[in-house]
Amino acid sequence: MLREASDLRTDLIDRLRAEDIIRTSAVEVAMRRTPRHLFLPGVPVQQAYADESVYTKTDTRGISISAASQPRIVAMMLEQLDVRPGQRIMEVGAGTGYNAALLAAVVGDSERVVTIDVDEDLVEGARKRLAAADVTNVDVFHGDGALGHPEGAPYDRIIATVGAYETPTAWLKQLAPDGRLVVPLRLRGAASRSIIFERYDGGWRDQGSELAMFMPLRGMNDDARRLVPLAPEQDVILQVHKDQEVDATALVGVLETERRKIWTDVFFPPWEPYEWMDLWLACRLDNAIMRMNVKPTAIQRGAVTPLFQWGAMATTRGADLAYLTTRPAPTRPDGSRLYEVGVIGHGPNGRDLAHHVSEEIRTWNATYRSRTVRFEIPDAPVQADPSVGRIVLARPHHPITVQWQ
Repeated sequence: MLREASDLRTDLIDRLRAEDIIRTSAVEVAMRRTPRHLFLPGVPVQQAYADESVYTKTDTRGISISAASQPRIVAMMLEQLDVRPGQRIMEVGAGTGYNAALLAAVVGDSERVVTIDVDEDLVEGARKRLAAADVTNVDVFHGDGALGHPEGAPYDRIIATVGAYETPTAWLKQLAPDGRLVVPLRLRGAASRSIIFERYDGGWRDQGSELAMFMPLRGMNDDARRLVPLAPEQDVILQVHKDQEVDATALVGVLETERRKIWTDVFFPPWEPYEWMDLWLACRLDNAIMRMNVKPTAIQRGAVTPLFQWGAMATTRGADLAYLTTRPAPTRPDGSRLYEVGVIGHGPNGRDLAHHVSEEIRTWNATYRSRTVRFEIPDAPVQADPSVGRIVLARPHHPITVQWQ
């Protein structure tokens, strides 16, 4: 067992290093020396070292509310955080305790890592697993992560391993003036990015971001989501967030209505992600994009033809639904392939909704595709101006500015 775990861990870290997910020796050493399987008791060792998430807790409805994150996401966020030996670290979302163990390995025995979780059973489990892994410089606290842990402030680094809809004031106050915050922010609808924030004269400005989605923060900054089935077979499901309006009753049978398909003349090579187009749609559509999760049975019977095997981004308007699809373009002279984005609409005004989504895709492609996107949390209010690519995402305390520049 020990030899198998060691070999599997070595293989996993070797792959992440080769793919440039792990870029620094500090993160590599921490991940090589920390036995992930000890933080996932009862999970087969092969699964513990697979590059995938492991769901560890569900609520009373059977919905997952805690997970051990995919190793490549763990490594990516550790690289974003840029932890140095001797720094003081706060983590929000203790979970299994694995990420705190990695942080502890980087900071060294001279400093302690603070990690917080809202569930007492997760706190107790994390403490036991850290002890089993012989990690002695982590303090695990039971509490609302949105409040942080002021007794240990100021922190050189703060990392959230849960998704947040707004950056809590407590985190900003408890961060040292030259500190760094890494938080997976759900920007609007299903658009979420792990963003590096550092302080500047006018507020907080990003120092880079990566596509990432996490279990939502629970507690006073709860970001609960609900599931809306679109088919009686329960194999097409919309994931709806609190900033979206979906009338589940009006959408009953929507996939059985006429299918209206619009092609956009917007093309992607196979290796280019759709993340920036999705972000534009999230910011521009009245009802921001949401994940439409699809099982193979729905595709096989022809109910949907989504962009990906897992499903597609979608939006709704009353009794109408529109979602993204794709088709291969003719092979180019050099033998390479492109894929054209399309929009499928259903419902009494499904064609109009699909047309609206396709027009936003064309606008993004023509004007904003080549631009860089930056994020800020300004101290003073900023005026939105979509004509120059500046979107302001409303929040109760800390609005987020998204700028295509």
